[in-house]
Amino acid sequence: MTFEQLRYEVAGRVATITLSRPDRLNAFTPVMAAELARAAAAADADEGVRVVVVTGEGRAFCAGADLGAGSGTFADRDRGGDPPVQGTVDGVARDWGGVASLPFAALRKPVIAAVNGPAVGIGATMVLPMDVRIAAGSARFGFVFARRGITPEAASTWFLPRVVGISRAVEWVATGRVFGADEALRGGLVSRVVPDADLLPAALDLAREIADNTSGVAVAAARQMLWSMLGAPSPWDAHRVESRALAELGRGPDAAEGVAAFLAKRAPAFTTPLGEGPVAGVPPWPQPPDDVAP
Repeated sequence: MTFEQLRYEVAGRVATITLSRPDRLNAFTPVMAAELARAAAAADADEGVRVVVVTGEGRAFCAGADLGAGSGTFADRDRGGDPPVQGTVDGVARDWGGVASLPFAALRKPVIAAVNGPAVGIGATMVLPMDVRIAAGSARFGFVFARRGITPEAASTWFLPRVVGISRAVEWVATGRVFGADEALRGGLVSRVVPDADLLPAALDLAREIADNTSGVAVAAARQMLWSMLGAPSPWDAHRVESRALAELGRGPDAAEGVAAFLAKRAPAFTTPLGEGPVAGVPPWPQPPDDVAP
C-alpha cells in the first residue's frame, strides 16, 4: 500500500499513520483526506493491527487546510483528491474533513493521536474522533474557522462539545484563537502533555499496553458502545447492548483465556479475530445516513 501524503507502517501490532507534507507543515489537501480514509480502512481490516497511532512529520501535526489556492480555497470544494469527487450528503459535496475523520470514528480499534506541533483547523478537528489525544509541549490548537469566514467541519460540531463540553467548545470556536497544550489539557481536549521528545514513545507505549494485555474483540465492542452511547437517550440503551455483548463474548474463547490467565498469573494470549462487520452484536457506529451518495 503506497501513499503520496502520508506514511503507513505496522510494527508490533500497532499501525502508525504519519501525515507527511513536512515542507507545508502537513497542510491538509483532498489527496490527504482520501489517503487518511484509505489508511483507516486498511488498519480496520488488518487482523495484525490492534491499535492505530496518528502523528505528523516534522515540526507540525497539521497546520490546517492548504491555502495555496488563495481566496478561492474553500469555494472550489470538489477539486483534486483520489478519488477526485468525495461524494455528497444531503445533495451537497461532502466536506473533505468529514471524509478524513469519520473513518476513524468508525474504526473498531483504538486510535491514539500524538499531536507533535501546531494542529489548526482540520488539524484540530480530525483528532476529535480519535480515542486518546496526547500532546507535545510544543503543540498548539486552533479552531480558526470563523477567522477564515467559514464554519467548522469534520463532524466537529458533534464531537467537540462531547469531548470538552459546550461552553469550552463555543469559546474556542467563536474566538478562533490558537492556544497552547496546557490549555488543551485543562479543557479536556488532550489527556496529557509530554515533552516533545517523549511524545511518540508515550503514544507507542500506550498502544503496546493495549495490544499486549487486552482482547481485540472486547476492546472493539467497548469502543463502539462508548461512542454510540454518547447520543443514547437512556441508560437502558446501554444496558441492552451491553447485555447482548456480554452474553456473546462471555461464551467465547477470549473470556475463557482471560480468566485462565488471571488464575495462572500469566499474560493472556487472546486469539479471537475481529472478522468483518459487527463485533459481539454491537451495531457498527456511526451508521452512514440514507442521504450519503458516492
